[in-house]
Amino acid sequence: MAFDFKKEYKEFYMPKNTPEIVTVPTVNYIAVRGKGNPNQEDGTYQQAVGILYAIAYTIKMSYKGTYKIEGFFEYVVPPLEGFWWQEGVKGVDYGNKDSFNWISVIRLPDFVTKNDFNWAVAEATKKKKIDCSLAEFLVIDEGLCVQIIHIGPFDDEPATVAIMDMYLNENGYVNDITDTRLHHEVYLSDARKVEPSKWKTVIRHPIKLA
Repeated sequence: MAFDFKKEYKEFYMPKNTPEIVTVPTVNYIAVRGKGNPNQEDGTYQQAVGILYAIAYTIKMSYKGTYKIEGFFEYVVPPLEGFWWQEGVKGVDYGNKDSFNWISVIRLPDFVTKNDFNWAVAEATKKKKIDCSLAEFLVIDEGLCVQIIHIGPFDDEPATVAIMDMYLNENGYVNDITDTRLHHEVYLSDARKVEPSKWKTVIRHPIKLA
């Protein structure tokens, strides 16, 4: 049975529909940074996602080739995630998607080293015939956060975020979104196959004691 991050770390991938506080450990990611509307057809965001999956599956299937990764075990590629922010905006302004800055990411298993990552970037570029040079090996320590599962379109997220904010206010915490601690989303649904009303997205915000 392949290791499945969603099942093994349910506290980070399968939160409840009510806010909860978690301490997120340091995680290594494949990451691509960019700007602009994520819904733009064949735009930079869509291209970034293509790069992420090309590298993720190159690593996942590496055991079938000649390159061997020390400590490798078979696993399910974790879900797509994203860190989002807008200059001069507190929170997220969903009405102005062109102003989004984003870091699109896919989690890496802990056994993947920087050298393994560099090999996968070169291999994916060669085999998939796409330039993967924009990808980086990114280490993020989120620390103390509040999270919730949001069901529905992304544009409806403000109502869910308001529930999170109310919970923080009632329990002695405040948001701690900064230049380095960002609005974080984990996408549990394939938007190409599931209707928007049923999309499942983990929303996670960094917090601190008030």
